[in-house]
Amino acid sequence: MDRNILRACREDPRRTSTDIQVSVTSPNEPVPSRRTIRRRLQVAGLHGRRPVKKPLHLSWGPREWANHIWSNESKFNLFGTDGIQWIRRAIGSRYAPQYQCPTVKHGGGSVMVWGCFSDTSMGPLKRIQDNDPKHTSGHVATWFRRRRVDLLEWPSQSPDLNPIEHMWEELEQRLKEVRASNSNQKFAQLEAAWKSIPMTVVQTLLDLMPRRCQAVIDAKGYPTKY
Repeated sequence: MDRNILRACREDPRRTSTDIQVSVTSPNEPVPSRRTIRRRLQVAGLHGRRPVKKPLHLSWGPREWANHIWSNESKFNLFGTDGIQWIRRAIGSRYAPQYQCPTVKHGGGSVMVWGCFSDTSMGPLKRIQDNDPKHTSGHVATWFRRRRVDLLEWPSQSPDLNPIEHMWEELEQRLKEVRASNSNQKFAQLEAAWKSIPMTVVQTLLDLMPRRCQAVIDAKGYPTKY
């Protein structure tokens, strides 16, 4: 049992005691507790430590950036937008019907979606619950870890770096004049528009990544034109 515990940890140092417990459990042996697993690892000199962060490679070109999948979530309103809208009108015509912006009480509802894309294709667009990220981030991290998906170190507030932010803008523009009467219809519109985005948009975003990173460094972390 001890040998299996050590082997499981050395095969993937990111495995938690719970992950190791699942991997070493067999019908012929008793299930070791997580505390026992941690004690066995400590005796073997395998202590829990925070990993060293890898620096962002400024030398990466479009080819290196193309080896990644970009994902994020975004909210889309059923009615209107969260941003400021502007109109052009003559003086004294403020209340003319053509210059008024319709509103809906309580915001009219919204749809939260998750999407991803890579150098080769647009990934799926999924509808998700509008939950607080701190309640779901642990589950997501566990999912990635168990499937051995390496994640880039990424600042939590970094819209200037993640190219998918521009993809959300692209999606918003494609549905600018399209109305939805309910959340199901809105998601169907979003999904159809997402699938219609050409790969030339993706290529343009990936080609800009080296300049995007350099611009953030030059601005010392402050906003950039991207």
